[in-house]
Amino acid sequence: MNRNIKDGLNFIGKMRVGRVVNALKVLSSYYITRIRKQPVQWGMPIALSFEPTTSCNLRCPECPSGLRSFTRPTGMLEEELFKKIIDEVSDTLWYLIFYFQGEPYLHPSFTELVKYASEKGIYTATSTNAHYLTDANARKTVESGLDRLIISIDGTTQEVYEQYRIGGKLEKVIEGTKNIVRWKKELKSITPHIIFQFLVVKPNEHQIAELEQLAKELGVDEVGLKTAQIYDYENGNVLIPTQGKYSRYTKIGEDKYEIKNQLLNHCWKLWHSCVITWDGAVVPCCFDKDAWYKMGDLRTETFASLWQNEKYKNFRASVVRSRSEIEMCKNCTEGTKVWG
Repeated sequence: MNRNIKDGLNFIGKMRVGRVVNALKVLSSYYITRIRKQPVQWGMPIALSFEPTTSCNLRCPECPSGLRSFTRPTGMLEEELFKKIIDEVSDTLWYLIFYFQGEPYLHPSFTELVKYASEKGIYTATSTNAHYLTDANARKTVESGLDRLIISIDGTTQEVYEQYRIGGKLEKVIEGTKNIVRWKKELKSITPHIIFQFLVVKPNEHQIAELEQLAKELGVDEVGLKTAQIYDYENGNVLIPTQGKYSRYTKIGEDKYEIKNQLLNHCWKLWHSCVITWDGAVVPCCFDKDAWYKMGDLRTETFASLWQNEKYKNFRASVVRSRSEIEMCKNCTEGTKVWG
């Protein structure tokens, strides 16, 4: 059976009556909002992103964590806080991503967090630079029940890889990948579904075919080609690919660039998901990397009350009214992902 089909069936297998009913509520409220131009929000999130930590071992040039440019503090997600939130939302939550900023495997109890969510029948995923996928961590990962493992690999040679993954070692990424593949076979597990994610930038765009071959040789299940979000793009940038289909930006005039996507006054992410930072703050989506738009604090509030509070209602109303008024939305390129 095709590996992507297996992953899809695994995702469908997380179906529960409460999750399906909730998903229908969220979907219908989203489309009613688009028709009426007035925000309606029923149900709870279908998906959540948790931030295990803001710490990272690399120095990637377009990443606030790598650049150490946060105004918010660095820290680790507390297990008890995580469990409290999961206990509240597990009946309706379908998909859980253990990633926002930072390297998840730097959290000392990362695989235990995954296992807690997995045991509640939630589809779990994470994204890693794979430098900490030691033999022991690889085994723990497979045993945790993690459903999807996205491994960032932005080059097939060290010279190219380190141009974006500054401070990284390609050999560690490959070694970590082999460890996961080996323990999947050893434990006769179909999970995690392993994805090589390739952030396409100008220095590496010529290596896409080589990446696909490397993934095949290592036993990786899927290759994902992702376009790069670039903060300073208006006057051009050395990271913008020459191949237009891999760029979120298009050239206008001599040396000017603009975002390809039209900024529409609606946002599916704002209806079906949100991000929880390591210290319990809830922000609308992954574009709010510095947590400027805090909707509330789960250390002192329940998720249900926060999800329907006045701050969230007003934020949704501003998106429906004029999304361009919101600073973080101006560089939003949601949907610009090319899967290989």
